[in-house]
Amino acid sequence: MNLNEKKIIIVLPAYNAEKTLLRTLAEIPEEFKQNVILVDDGSEDHTVEVAKNAGLLVFGHEFNSGYGANQKTCYTQALKMSADIIVMLHPDHQYDASIIPELIQPILEGKADAVFGSRMLGGKPLEGGMPWWKYIANIFLTAFANIVFCRYLTEIHSGYRAYSRMYLETVRFEENNNDFIFDTQIIAQGMANDLFFEEVPITTRYFPEASSINFIRSVKYGLGILWTLFLYFLHRKNIWHNPSFERKNK
Repeated sequence: MNLNEKKIIIVLPAYNAEKTLLRTLAEIPEEFKQNVILVDDGSEDHTVEVAKNAGLLVFGHEFNSGYGANQKTCYTQALKMSADIIVMLHPDHQYDASIIPELIQPILEGKADAVFGSRMLGGKPLEGGMPWWKYIANIFLTAFANIVFCRYLTEIHSGYRAYSRMYLETVRFEENNNDFIFDTQIIAQGMANDLFFEEVPITTRYFPEASSINFIRSVKYGLGILWTLFLYFLHRKNIWHNPSFERKNK
């Protein structure tokens, strides 16, 4: 599938990103810069002003609603704009925007419905600055998810993702949690609908301005993942039906 035949929209879920937004935008390859939208989740800094001055189409939440709520708005607006492929890129400059072509290629080739950037494939996540306790939790939770899904991914926690339009029109992402657990729920929904996933290697940057959840929120996030996997297991085994795992247009 030719790149020129598809409308690629980059969505930036933003919260207090004024210090890193321009650095993130500078890394986006030129051919993708014409379709970039930012959704501001009630930032307390000048994120919106910086984004508008950079020429971005900006949508905003009046109050901070959560990372999952931000993604819901990102995807809803991108679909309204007739996106064929939606790339989620954090505007905190933690991920390398220059690899967007590699991220979307499996979707363009019809090999995948969703593509995730994987720090585990990228190698040396600890050298990149990932805290050791996050690294261990990442490995454990991903391994457990693979057992439940009966599929193999090297990482389920990446915030650098590309989705096909079909993926987002299939899963009920609007029904997901408004917090960080959204990321796992949308994977589980794709698995429940037998959609296809691929991964590409990435490296990440850890520095003070890069967004990251603290230990307490990470524990809550981990428990949320386990609960999501438990519900998925019950649904797939026809023990307890969960409508959120059903196809949207069924």
